[in-house]
Amino acid sequence: MSDKPIKIPGPDHPITIEPNPARVVVKLHARVIADTRDALTLREASYPPVQYIPRKDVDMSLLDRTDHASHCPYKGEASYYSIPFGGERLKNAVWTYESPHAAVADIRDRLAFYPDRVDSIEELSAETCDK
Repeated sequence: MSDKPIKIPGPDHPITIEPNPARVVVKLHARVIADTRDALTLREASYPPVQYIPRKDVDMSLLDRTDHASHCPYKGEASYYSIPFGGERLKNAVWTYESPHAAVADIRDRLAFYPDRVDSIEELSAETCDK
């Protein structure tokens, strides 16, 4: 049994998770790290929105699992990955919740990227993708 607090999102700390209708592409050094039409956008309180991408749409061969972990009382225990070809800046640049709390269960086993550690996280509309 964990002694870490579990908090439920509510009016004082709202969290919403919605499918992103856009294609989401994550790039680093001109390489595509992730490319999906199945991202979930998590909006939490006043933080910027975060794109959670299914593992099947991430080039996992470019990531190395690390021992780093963190705890969010609203989401649970996060595990991390580094992007080795990106240098020190890319240490623990990717996180995932493999067993999130029930209130955010939809993000289970999806990956999120720190936007300041990759070159871009693009959201491309259907019109942009068709061109």
